[in-house]
Amino acid sequence: MKLIGPFKQVVTLANLPLRGKLSDEQLEIITDGGILVNDNKIQSVGNFEELKSENQNIEIESIEGEQIVLPAFVDSHTHICFGGNRANDFAMRNAGKTYLEIAESGGGIWSSVQHTRKASEEELLKTLLERIDFLISLGITTIEVKSGYGLDVENELKMLRMIKKAQEQTKATLVPTCLSAHLKPRDFEGSNQEYLHYIITEILPKVKEENLAKRVDIFIEKSAFQPEESKDFLLKTKDLGFEITVHADQFTPGSSRIAVEVGAKSADHLEATIDEDIEFLAQSNTVATALPGASLGLGEKFTPARKLLDAGAILAIASDWNPGSAPMGNLITQASILATFEKLTTTEVLAGMTFRSAFALGLEDRGRLQNGLKADFVTFKTNNFQNVLYNQGSLNAENIYIDGNKI
Repeated sequence: MKLIGPFKQVVTLANLPLRGKLSDEQLEIITDGGILVNDNKIQSVGNFEELKSENQNIEIESIEGEQIVLPAFVDSHTHICFGGNRANDFAMRNAGKTYLEIAESGGGIWSSVQHTRKASEEELLKTLLERIDFLISLGITTIEVKSGYGLDVENELKMLRMIKKAQEQTKATLVPTCLSAHLKPRDFEGSNQEYLHYIITEILPKVKEENLAKRVDIFIEKSAFQPEESKDFLLKTKDLGFEITVHADQFTPGSSRIAVEVGAKSADHLEATIDEDIEFLAQSNTVATALPGASLGLGEKFTPARKLLDAGAILAIASDWNPGSAPMGNLITQASILATFEKLTTTEVLAGMTFRSAFALGLEDRGRLQNGLKADFVTFKTNNFQNVLYNQGSLNAENIYIDGNKI
């Protein structure tokens, strides 16, 4: 066993509810605290001196200076396996070009598909690991990673294999998701329904055979896949044994309702979600995932996070790091800005980036500092945990621990 501390503040997030609004008065803060770690898990959290006196002859890892500690963050929605760059898309969008105009000039998702197909496995793996390392440096130790820039058997499998290989080379937890249903590729000769059938019959059996992903995603939108064909696809993927998640309500409403109806783990985006569907989400166990990076990248409105929480929904906050609409990748900055516009409490933001986001990935063994959970946590050199969000991402993480070990 090992005792780590003392910390000026240990912010445990223990005993907070999974759903609904949270006040900062509900937050457990242990002053002069320590974390006792045993076999990669948290054994106990409490006053450092008391833990030290109760556990004789154990290793002590001393924390120098004033530091606070939080559960490590969880980024439950990223597209960080990709080739190429879409800086020109950003410039064109800011110059007033529409999504369609950008796509017609060679930009958009199809641009990333072409770059990713051309990229070698070595190139994809190298850049993926670099992005993972950046996220870890922010204190993010659990990262969902989607495919979706291959859009055929060969290249979707190439992406997912590189995500699997990256897992072998990083201490972070990677959660791969098959997003072959990102959009119908331009070189596919057939209808949307025929392409979705191609995914079901040609791609997913190989994904399952190689154990490359246990989750499947689809982008339901006018420019991608329509509601009824998407619902049919999601039900079929569930029958194959996959968990499902949905890109929902980004530009037009209605698809979050489908996510709930098919039992999706999460409905992500939700910038266009209407009030009646907010209530529908709130009555379900489908996590509502806000992606403020996409709102910032596209200049669109934010997910109605305040309304979702007030209605009793489970709100997660993720980065959506991708080469097009959300190139920043800094979850802490994005969440801090979302909090400002949506009037979220500090506790709601921290919960949205930790145990609530972990729940969206089916991981209930992390996201809080309490007995029996995975010993992933992050420290910041400050005497007040509020400074993490107050500084909007400019207060760098001091130390990152995975399984109780500093990395």
